[in-house]
Amino acid sequence: MKILDKYLLKTFLITFTTVFVILFFIFILQTVWLFISELAGKDLDLILVVKFLLFSMPRIIPLVLPLSVLLASIMTFGNLAENYEFAAMKSSGISLQRAMRVLIAFIFVLSIVAFWFANNVIPFAEYKFVNFRKNIAQAKPAMAIAEGQFNDVGTYNIKVNKKSGENGNILTGVTIHEKATNVGENKTVIKAKNGKLISNEKSSILKLVLNDGYYYQDVTPKKYEDRAKLPFVKASFKKQIINIDLSELNKVDDNQEISSTNGMLNVNELRYTLDSLNKNLDNEILSFSENINQRVGFKKQPPVVIKNLKKKKSLPNNLLSLYDNKQKLDILKMATSNVTSNIYSIEATQKELKDKQRDINKHLTALYEKFVIAFACFLMFFIGAPLGAIIRKGGLGLPIVFAVLIFITFHFINTFGKRLSQEGGMTPFMGSWMSSFILLPLAVLLTYRATNDNGLINFDAITTPISQLFQKISERFTPAQKQ
Repeated sequence: MKILDKYLLKTFLITFTTVFVILFFIFILQTVWLFISELAGKDLDLILVVKFLLFSMPRIIPLVLPLSVLLASIMTFGNLAENYEFAAMKSSGISLQRAMRVLIAFIFVLSIVAFWFANNVIPFAEYKFVNFRKNIAQAKPAMAIAEGQFNDVGTYNIKVNKKSGENGNILTGVTIHEKATNVGENKTVIKAKNGKLISNEKSSILKLVLNDGYYYQDVTPKKYEDRAKLPFVKASFKKQIINIDLSELNKVDDNQEISSTNGMLNVNELRYTLDSLNKNLDNEILSFSENINQRVGFKKQPPVVIKNLKKKKSLPNNLLSLYDNKQKLDILKMATSNVTSNIYSIEATQKELKDKQRDINKHLTALYEKFVIAFACFLMFFIGAPLGAIIRKGGLGLPIVFAVLIFITFHFINTFGKRLSQEGGMTPFMGSWMSSFILLPLAVLLTYRATNDNGLINFDAITTPISQLFQKISERFTPAQKQ
């Protein structure tokens, strides 16, 4: 390896590593902010918090890596151009493509590593992350309840004055409001002097043992005038056990797109799952079509040869004229009922088929995203390197502005394409690759202009025709003014 290649590679690696670490730290802070409600005020020890962050870190890489490549490329080549090092290289006969050769090889290796990471590490971390969020209360049940405030735990709102014990499972001053499952249902309040939390990591049930307390429940009188008195039932107890379903605690929100399993699968598993989902969808469509045909009377009948067919009187155009009014009403009611039932069945099945197709689109998008992240590294490099050579600015000023604008455009188009493809607005392939296809001409244009020593925009091509137009207008009116 020549001295120039070593110098360029060393410069790029230092810049890339610095930018990657800074951006990774920023995105980690964003993750903490998104899930702050699951971490703050719940007495989580340092190990659980570190595990939470470790499992959430890999899913940040697809965002950080392309942005780091883009910003590092702009800064590296911008510094070289700003310090006239490119001018020295070009005077020695070294072109931009020759200077980029060793970095292209590095980006190629980085793309392979990015694909392997997206195919193996991210699915494993996603699986651990989702399960850790669901089981975090089982690892430490006392974290479900914070002191001095009402905590939403399953079907209960629980407040305790103080927690003690080695794991914080000894409770003092317990107040429980049981949620009403139906509108107008009687409200229930339980108060106890103390209690204890008992759980098992293999079970999703959290047992709350209450001691020395009272049980209050509103009673709704049958007479309306008695309801203003607000009667209630009161009972005391020495010991009462309440079972709480932990599956409702830290429930994963569907809007965060991590409740589905497509993010936990690698390429081979996604292909196998897609094959099963497509076969299931085809069988569902075939089964429903046969079922609806039978319901409306369209049955495949074998051909029957009828001999000595006698001519019968032709049927009238209005078949209902053959029946009396009562029979007509019965026939119309039956037809209306059948049509309504078939329409309802078709609409329900259509919604179910759309949901299955949406699930297939999500799996296809997850499959293509593993390849998009590898290509994005190449794309951002071929945008950033020539752009840095053109603008001739290094440091953290102008390069950050260009990098943020380009990456926001890339990320917005990518997110828009994925959302649209999942809803069936376009194919999952186009939705996943749309951002790359749109920015690819920009990479080609910037590389061409940087290679030919042209600026970012040829202002002469814009200003020259305008100046010529004004010159012609001035020449045309000047003689008339003199006369």
